[in-house]
Amino acid sequence: MRGIQERLVSILAYIGGLTSLGYQATVLSVTPPLKLSRFFNQAKRIGLDSLPIVSIVALFTGMILAFQTTYLLKKLSSEIYIANLVALSLVRELGPVFTALVVAGRVGASITAEMGTMTVTEQVDALQTLAANPVKYLVVPRFLGMVIMLPLLVIYTDLIGILGGFTICVYKLGVTGSMYMAMTFQSLVLKDLFSGLMKSLVFGIIIALVSCYEGLRTSGGAEGVGRSTTLSVVTSFILIITADCVFTALFYFVF
Repeated sequence: MRGIQERLVSILAYIGGLTSLGYQATVLSVTPPLKLSRFFNQAKRIGLDSLPIVSIVALFTGMILAFQTTYLLKKLSSEIYIANLVALSLVRELGPVFTALVVAGRVGASITAEMGTMTVTEQVDALQTLAANPVKYLVVPRFLGMVIMLPLLVIYTDLIGILGGFTICVYKLGVTGSMYMAMTFQSLVLKDLFSGLMKSLVFGIIIALVSCYEGLRTSGGAEGVGRSTTLSVVTSFILIITADCVFTALFYFVF
């Protein structure tokens, strides 16, 4: 019983730490001075540098979706509806979730390792000695970069995934390109686009806060950096899937 209580207290303390860091990052994001150069560096790192792996994942996801739905719909002579299924699956769920998982594994781990190294080598303490706020200097550029770039990456993922489905349907199943695009846009409504972008915004906040929080509380030298990096990725994955489940329930059963 005591072990359960201690575990519960540690979870609540972790949530409190993330909430406190999120509040500070949000307030300091709109507090001058704003160093745009650091933000642009992080935006490039999170967005542009992630395009190759996001493109591969999105393209093959769209193609796999088209192949899998063909197996069933071909029996019903309804191949034309593959476009609807691919578009809705990507925009509502797979686009935001897959992109967030890729970015959490690629960029989130890098942020934690970088900030963890700075913490164990006392560079963060040096910033405080120089009267520089570590949250303002280190967290805010990464927080803003993640919140802004992840929704843009999700839009890109949706487009590339739809292109993957288009390739299979047009060149393998004989569906005309104009018909495929017409069915794609016919199936999507504003609610689908809004829910996907809202999820990506929340996922970006989760990745940024978890990565920075784990980095700032790293201890134990090189071994501690590795432990914090692993914990950051695992925690981000769990919170992303949990948040996706909650938002899916809210958007399609409440609102």
